Amino acid sequence: MPLESLLRSLRALPESGPRDAYLQFVTAAGDASLRRGGGPEHVTASCFVFSPGFDQVLLCFHRKGQFWVQFGGHIEPDDATVAEAAQREAREESGISDLVLLSSAGFPAASPVLMDLDRHDLHGGFSCSAHWDVGYAAVVDPDAAISVSDESEAVRWFPVSALPAQVPVGFGARLEHVRRAAVSLQHRNTEACPGGEVARVVP
Repeated sequence: MPLESLLRSLRALPESGPRDAYLQFVTAAGDASLRRGGGPEHVTASCFVFSPGFDQVLLCFHRKGQFWVQFGGHIEPDDATVAEAAQREAREESGISDLVLLSSAGFPAASPVLMDLDRHDLHGGFSCSAHWDVGYAAVVDPDAAISVSDESEAVRWFPVSALPAQVPVGFGARLEHVRRAAVSLQHRNTEACPGGEVARVVP
């Protein structure tokens, strides 16, 4: 169940104000917290896509928000978990069909690693009042073919040290936090896997 899986992932995070707030919100709202129609505030799933060297990030220019941001969106009824929703959204919005989320070592029983929590209020063309975003990460070859979905105006690689001007407030710090977590995860997985491969979610 998506709700149970998300609660397990949240409880596995170190204690913090954001983590505790998410646990309180998701526990109180239950399954409704994962549905677009469950209320004006609900959980969304997103994915930060990095190059293998973690020096580039693939972003989309959001049509409604008019800013560059990571891939993501609402959880759909067919998504078995919030992580699966993040992976689906990243695949749909980037056009990279074999994109998979970074996971902990232990393939094939590996679990995607929750790397970011970001609740943000919405304004303008959004029908929701706030998103409780849950972020994951993936690594993709910059030479992979990409495409633009109906929700975006463009998809493009940027150096993590030279982000475009049109990004949400605080996005740079958020991206750097996820990048560091992803690099740390890769190092741990390389040590844990004899072949030196980073374990990933089964596509």
